[in-house]
Amino acid sequence: MGLPIDTIKELGRLFWTFLKVGPSSFGGGYAMMPVIERECVEKRQWLKEEEMAEILSLASTAPGGVGVNTAAFVGYRKAGIWGAVAAIAGMTLPTFVIVIMLSLAYLTWRDEPKVAAALKGVHAAVIALILMAAYRMAKAAIFDVATTCVTVAALLLLIMTDINPFYVILLGAAVGIIVVKGKQWFGIEVSTERKGAATSPQLLEPEYFI
Repeated sequence: MGLPIDTIKELGRLFWTFLKVGPSSFGGGYAMMPVIERECVEKRQWLKEEEMAEILSLASTAPGGVGVNTAAFVGYRKAGIWGAVAAIAGMTLPTFVIVIMLSLAYLTWRDEPKVAAALKGVHAAVIALILMAAYRMAKAAIFDVATTCVTVAALLLLIMTDINPFYVILLGAAVGIIVVKGKQWFGIEVSTERKGAATSPQLLEPEYFI
């Protein structure tokens, strides 16, 4: 028995959305997070900002690329297994084609000074994209003293030690559970998201085209 027509349309929307996101993946998965959030939260309103932050946290802890993991989570949330497949296919197809083309171009012109200069410019732009993603995540994830302390402690651990990030994630999860349970034990109000968070943020960034 075939899929319902509404499901097929939803799969098509997922595929097309992440097909547009895929070419923005220069610099890795975190560099494309602002684009994914703009598409899924602001334009299409598939998810709330807090839900997107939670998905990104899960995608960061799972094996594999964070961009593909995020696409899989969003696709599964919208249309189950087939939704995850459609989102992943859309995300990876343009990236695969671009990597092949860039590899051929790099082998041909890698000794050109202009190519080296262009790559330095790309590096700077990627840093800006990653910082933007970090800022958007921080707005949703840091909302009280506990989350601020966990963020600062995790950052210091990563900068000052050689600890595996996996253990930092586990430690953060453990601290979160302890803080919530402790507040419940003492009868303190528990909040797991910023109060007054916008449910339908406006599209403020310039649009992009492919």
